[in-house]
Amino acid sequence: MDGPHVICPGPEFGEGPVWCPPGAGTSDGTLVCTSVAGGTLERVWPDTGRRETIADTGGGANGAALAVDGDFSVFHIFGELPPPRYVQSGLQRVDPDGTVSYLTPDTLQQPNDLCVAADGTVFFTDPQWPTPDPPSGRIFALDPDGSLRVVADGFWAPNGIILDVDDETLIVVENGRHGEDFGFVRLRPDGTREPFAPGRAGDGGAIDTEGRIYMAGGGHVVTVYEPDGSVVEVLQSPGDHPVSTNLCFGGDDLRTLFAVDGGAPGHVYCWTDMPTTGQPLHPWPGI
Repeated sequence: MDGPHVICPGPEFGEGPVWCPPGAGTSDGTLVCTSVAGGTLERVWPDTGRRETIADTGGGANGAALAVDGDFSVFHIFGELPPPRYVQSGLQRVDPDGTVSYLTPDTLQQPNDLCVAADGTVFFTDPQWPTPDPPSGRIFALDPDGSLRVVADGFWAPNGIILDVDDETLIVVENGRHGEDFGFVRLRPDGTREPFAPGRAGDGGAIDTEGRIYMAGGGHVVTVYEPDGSVVEVLQSPGDHPVSTNLCFGGDDLRTLFAVDGGAPGHVYCWTDMPTTGQPLHPWPGI
């Protein structure tokens, strides 16, 4: 493993990095990040550090996932409601030409992160800030037919969400309230919950093919966990920004770990030659 290597400055309050293999929007492999502060999607060329805006979402873009629509690649992002711009919060689709449309019909709370299952179901977290009592955080599923349903509720502050290696269990980051109830939760398809890694905070993450969890947040670090929640390693992020926010595996062999942070302008950075490949992600099928 080698790094971290800073690829480029910005975007401001970066989030939701997603690896786009060659042919997914460009002839080169690229990284698309969101900017919560700017409300934009930014494409980054890792080899050169070039960065350009590809879409303005109107709100605070957060999590992202690659999607495929025929011969085109598109992205899903969430719009939050930070000032000074107020937009409907929900799940958006961004076409290759930058056109933005909504996939969710109603205003939600503050959708945060997402993952895509093999059948095309999009799972995403929907917390509310400030965190109310009783807890109102929810996990939603957008089914392939376009219907929206609540998978689980009663979370204090659900943030990151990852599909486990069994391709059906969800790993949810529960960031609690008033310094309590922090930890991760495995949410099984039958609705049962398995809390683990108690007291650990996080933001967005990814998983490798052996089930290890790579988590941004909880400081300006990336923490690597065994499947049972025990800490394997803590990777220090570059710069003096307050906190890492999200990450993904990428590169031709999925052995590069890309990450972003919440700084202004922040950093896009990576570790190369990771010891284990990242778990391949499912693109969302076009509708």
